[in-house]
Amino acid sequence: MYFELTDEQKMIEKMIKEFSDEVVAPGAYERDKTKEFPLEIFKELAAMGMMGLPFSEEYGGGNADTISFAIVTEHLSRACASTGITYSAHISLGGAPLHLFGTEVQKQKYLVPICTGESFGAFGLTEPNAGSDAGGTETKAELQNGQFTINGAKVFITNASYAKHLALTAITDIVDGKKEISAIIVPTDAKGFTIKADYEKMGLNASNTTELILDNVEVPEENLLGTRGNGFKQFLTTLDGGRIGIAAMAVGIAQAAFDKSVKYAKERKQFGKALADFQATQFKLADMAVKIEIARNMVYKAAWLKDAGKPFGKESAMAKYYASEMAMEVCDEAIQIHGGYGYMREFEVERYLRDAKLLEIGEGTSEIQKMVIARYILNS
Repeated sequence: MYFELTDEQKMIEKMIKEFSDEVVAPGAYERDKTKEFPLEIFKELAAMGMMGLPFSEEYGGGNADTISFAIVTEHLSRACASTGITYSAHISLGGAPLHLFGTEVQKQKYLVPICTGESFGAFGLTEPNAGSDAGGTETKAELQNGQFTINGAKVFITNASYAKHLALTAITDIVDGKKEISAIIVPTDAKGFTIKADYEKMGLNASNTTELILDNVEVPEENLLGTRGNGFKQFLTTLDGGRIGIAAMAVGIAQAAFDKSVKYAKERKQFGKALADFQATQFKLADMAVKIEIARNMVYKAAWLKDAGKPFGKESAMAKYYASEMAMEVCDEAIQIHGGYGYMREFEVERYLRDAKLLEIGEGTSEIQKMVIARYILNS
């Protein structure tokens, strides 16, 4: 495998690194406290052409590759994980299903606003009784006279308050005792559609996490996304790509924790020497650096396979599983290196730990990732 980034990838990395350091990072601490959604940051990202980065130019996208998406997600997350998850979900959960499964009419109507930043991307999958078991979907969509009438609820949905439309999964029939699950595009201003954003979260406080309530919401049959009954397969494909984003987020958060730790270890004096002079600290930093580099390589490999049109489901699950677990380990060590100061919010490393925890849960828990990986191994 050729590891050097292309000229285009290098350009994107330089641009997003500078933007993350100069625009995103300075307000991250305050946003964590106030829970203010970084809307102005995303207006700037839209002006930079980042909101549709991996999608076709004909829909307002940047026609870039998945590695570029991973690079952007990593750097945004390094600066502010709330911004990182907003961006990752916008692309991989909001835009990707439309790009993969939408008709030309649907792409023009729904994908273009996502690529231009006019609308945020969101995806309605998780329900109160359907988390890891997504097949436990209970939301129903009944088709009569060319109209779907949708009833149900979704939980833990990212970006919905700022989305003008989203795709969601619903039961469209029962065939031989089995649920027929389909994906349907629903405008968020539809009558009977309520969005609530009042969760009290452990971390990622500046991201938008919502509950969706659908009470006799009507949309035309033409809003069916992809093939009827293929909703389950479609969201599995969507999650494969989304896991690359989550893994890239984990690398970014871990890198931020590592950078803070190196800086602190050089500056903090104990027993007449800098912490960095003690072998115990050096070993911690070495372990952290190795884990971050391994995770980044796993992210790039999964992204490269996706861009090459090769199977990447196993690799994206591996990257997501390892990187999310790694981020928690690195952030925990960062707090330990900082000692008592690491427990204080102003030193920020405790925020990294709080933000990283969601990555072991979202888009398939670590346990689900191991099930996915094992299935690939045993069926090969």
